[in-house]
Amino acid sequence: MDAPGVPDRSALLLARTANAPAPQLSARRRVHALLRARIVSLDLRPGTALSENELAAELQVSRTPVRESLILLADEALAEIYPRLGTFVSRIRPEAVAEAQFVREAIELAGLREAAPRVREGDIADLRALLVAQREAVAEPGAARFFALDEAFHQRLLEISGHRTAWKVVNTAKAHLDRARRLSLPMPEIVARMVDQHEQVVERLAGGDGDGAEAALRTHLRAVLHDIDEIRRRTPWYFAEPEPGST
Repeated sequence: MDAPGVPDRSALLLARTANAPAPQLSARRRVHALLRARIVSLDLRPGTALSENELAAELQVSRTPVRESLILLADEALAEIYPRLGTFVSRIRPEAVAEAQFVREAIELAGLREAAPRVREGDIADLRALLVAQREAVAEPGAARFFALDEAFHQRLLEISGHRTAWKVVNTAKAHLDRARRLSLPMPEIVARMVDQHEQVVERLAGGDGDGAEAALRTHLRAVLHDIDEIRRRTPWYFAEPEPGST
């Protein structure tokens, strides 16, 4: 246990995952980052109307950066623009979730292969501290803290590999996946399983079993693909119909 007044490891690691837009960003980039974060966090839910006038007033900017930001969000398939009708938060496409998971798995598994032979005692201590915090967060109301701790865990794994900027690539690619992940967090059976899977990765890393750690992480990352049907069943209004031929 950390001394009184000294932040614990999990708190320090969690703080590093904060992704608030930098104040020097242009108005367009700042508005885009804010709206994107609200969409990915489900603060702006699928189907929500995005009014240029209302957003400009709320964010205290002109309509131009809002309009430009909505176009960027549409390019990311996070918003849909209908001429003369308006702009709406897009529904979650199962095939987009699968594509995002593919990118995430490729990068994180490659990172873990490089992390395994270089992992140190302090790295394992960091990961175990995050596991303790995750188990505590499971019992807390709401899912925001658990989601942030989950992010911190995966970011720390990539940092151990030495590829510190790889997390930015993963974070950008997984917007659609993150919306589905957030919908799964109120499901206690999924959350408990996630922590158990994290623990398997850590213990195999600690034991020098790089192949076992990689296999455990692969199973963990692919779980969302098995969960997606149940997530859709419980929250069908958030999802678009799968495209023909998609899996």
